[in-house]
Amino acid sequence: MKKHHLHLISDSTGGTLNSVVKACLAQFEGVEAEQHFWPLVRTQKQLLSVLEGIRRHPGIAFYTLVDESLSKALEKHCQMLEVPAVSILSPVIDVMSQRFKMESLAEPGLQHKLNEEYFARMDAVDYALHHDDGQKGERELAKADVILVGVSRTSKTPTCIYLANRGVKAANVPYVPGIPFPEKVLDLTKPLFVALTASPDRLIDIRRNRLQQLGEVRATDYLDQDRVQEEVKEARRFYSKMGWPVIDVTRRSIEETAAEIMSLLEEHRVNKEQRA
Repeated sequence: MKKHHLHLISDSTGGTLNSVVKACLAQFEGVEAEQHFWPLVRTQKQLLSVLEGIRRHPGIAFYTLVDESLSKALEKHCQMLEVPAVSILSPVIDVMSQRFKMESLAEPGLQHKLNEEYFARMDAVDYALHHDDGQKGERELAKADVILVGVSRTSKTPTCIYLANRGVKAANVPYVPGIPFPEKVLDLTKPLFVALTASPDRLIDIRRNRLQQLGEVRATDYLDQDRVQEEVKEARRFYSKMGWPVIDVTRRSIEETAAEIMSLLEEHRVNKEQRA
């Protein structure tokens, strides 16, 4: 199988570029692609290393360079090597420029400025880390935008961390079979409660892997098929009683789960505004 070289060139961290290329690459099954990542390219001198890299390994150059002199130099070099150069930002910036009737600032890294949004995001990350499994009590939980509830190993913690990186204050409280859910938590009115569930087989696989990582290999109710099935059923009955939205994470990535939660949060916000 032929190996395809892809060059990802950015004048910032390259997060946007990496996400776009990754999403597109996923649509081509079986393609062997080697990615060459070139972040923080902001001078002609830094660009020289990139151009040499493309010369050694010719392949598509995807770039997010807002400096016109850099992008033109890159495009000229790629044209000489007869490889495509694709600007990820230009079509969007051009449309916005026309619509807003103004020129863009053409300044790299503006999306990563230490502004109010950045500090709010860092605050959300800190909140998620310190409010895992219902830590700190209901007074602190009242500050959350969303509280995730689920039995063990339903991806509550990683989903909270991902949401935090999107600026959402997320906490999680475990549902423990046979133990009453904290009444004071149920009395909270500000946060949106979202329940996470998964198939028993999926839960058992994840739990078994977790126990093996911890050096635990003995048989336990934690992995018993009948017990886990009843655990999931009991939790689902409780979620239904509370009227909470339920997301089945069995075949969902963390990103997909978080996207649905953010959609639910937007609906929650709109409904609260309409009631106000």
